[in-house]
Amino acid sequence: MMEFPQYRRYKNKQSYFKVVDNEEFVEYKLTANKLESHRFTVKILPDRNYLQDMLHNYEPYWEVVSEEEFKQFLNNYSV
Repeated sequence: MMEFPQYRRYKNKQSYFKVVDNEEFVEYKLTANKLESHRFTVKILPDRNYLQDMLHNYEPYWEVVSEEEFKQFLNNYSV
């Protein structure tokens, strides 16, 4: 069984994700040195597939990051 939260980022390091559980995640996206956050609740199959890929098939698009790396990113850009 997977423990939550889990942390991922896009390989371009512009978006970080906090996966709260199997039904919810938060994306923190860097745009023009401004950090935006968006909370997603999985309700439809494409969203469920996206979240499952992020957790289990992440190699093509995401990197696993530690909680410390995630917090450092947030601290650098203050949400």
